Amino acid sequence: MNNVPYLAGVTSLDDEQPWQEIPVKGDLPDWLEGTLLRNGPAVFEVGERTYNHWFDGLAMLRAFSIRDGTVRFGARYLRTKSFAQAMESGTIARSEFATDPCRTLFGRIMSIFRPAITDNANINITRLADEFVAMTETPIPVRFDPETLKTLGPVTFDDDVRGDLTTAHPHHDAATGTLYNYLTKLGRTSSYRLFRIDSPSRKRELIASLEVDRPAYMHSFGLSERYLIVTEFPFVVNPLRLAFSGKPFITNYQWQPERGTRFHVFDRDTGKQVGTWEGPPCFAFHHVNAFEMESTLYVDIATYPDARIVEQLYLENLREGDKDLHPGKLHRFALSPHATDARREVLSEVGLELPRINYARRNGLPYTYVWGAGNRKPGHFTDQLVKIDVRTGEAILWYEEGTYPGEPVFVSRPDAAAEDDGLVLSVVLDAARDASFLLVLDARSLTEIARARVPVALPFSFHGQFLRNEEVVDLHR
Repeated sequence: MNNVPYLAGVTSLDDEQPWQEIPVKGDLPDWLEGTLLRNGPAVFEVGERTYNHWFDGLAMLRAFSIRDGTVRFGARYLRTKSFAQAMESGTIARSEFATDPCRTLFGRIMSIFRPAITDNANINITRLADEFVAMTETPIPVRFDPETLKTLGPVTFDDDVRGDLTTAHPHHDAATGTLYNYLTKLGRTSSYRLFRIDSPSRKRELIASLEVDRPAYMHSFGLSERYLIVTEFPFVVNPLRLAFSGKPFITNYQWQPERGTRFHVFDRDTGKQVGTWEGPPCFAFHHVNAFEMESTLYVDIATYPDARIVEQLYLENLREGDKDLHPGKLHRFALSPHATDARREVLSEVGLELPRINYARRNGLPYTYVWGAGNRKPGHFTDQLVKIDVRTGEAILWYEEGTYPGEPVFVSRPDAAAEDDGLVLSVVLDAARDASFLLVLDARSLTEIARARVPVALPFSFHGQFLRNEEVVDLHR
């Protein structure tokens, strides 16, 4: 018998959920009107085959529409080519993060010459050219209707910029609407290719390019007022090995701590590389923020000592429970113009993952607060929400026995003066009920305002955004 209490969070949801009003306990504030959109995996088995990793599952969009103190909920699969081919064939059709469907030698050879790139956009949501898109780490964003959750097909870019990998965590300039991201181009000579898209176009404009011999796995990057920061962790791949190994994507990456962690910094406007700083080896999925102060660039990241977290998030490990599973620690790296070493300090001893800030007001600027998911009991995945004051290291916690919250999304109160004046929204698994609920907390104190109960247990999602008056309030994490 499996005693992992959060098992429903990594179990397939077999049915879409039609729009329905769900019961609310507590009083939602009058100003909270809009839709919380979430994205994440929801199908982990196709036919007799199981995806290997949490990151592999087929995507499902989930939505909570809030109006006049009521909440309506709905969920639909993202109907990509990866999804359609899997459903039609009754088996896993395309290679994912840690799953390779090519079981025969012939299949592996043919996949080299005719690769079926996954469009399973199960990580994040953003806005591009006045449309909403789901994103993953292949450069194939998928458009969808935020009101119906209907899939509308892939984005067609108006350029010839090429790359094989990207991040699902683009940055947006709040003043101009410009989107920043990068592509990794794999080949005999590989490169990181930073680009921008000026709103409302679909044309990617290259800003800078950096050649590398062993590209790193990088899930996000940093942006400050003047700079783009590519943080190159020592979890790297030989591109030729990736092409010919016949192994799933992430299994080709190797931990090489002797490389250290490299911070490549580029001017946002000119693309000029202003320097490279090297720090101690570490690994991370998520940057928190970056900002400049007194000529020093500070980069805050939720880091791990090594890349073992990637292995811990395999479905088999999650479903069996891992007492060593824990979130990262919030570290600050100082990049001084008078040094080439990145100084590192711990901002808090409280574990943090899936970090969110008041992005619209403080991204790229000095800030005070970060919200995230944490871990209270060993092996209990994410079982608490945390708010950390990055200046003092003090933390406020929300915890309820037997519940497992996901990423906290900050929603600012209209005309708020304080950085943390608003609410935090999180989708929480209630293990005892075998169902989920939308949790609404006061962002300052993490005290509960309300909750809205979902009739089913939702698989854990990765990231989401809150839309208010048809505009994305926070276009980042």
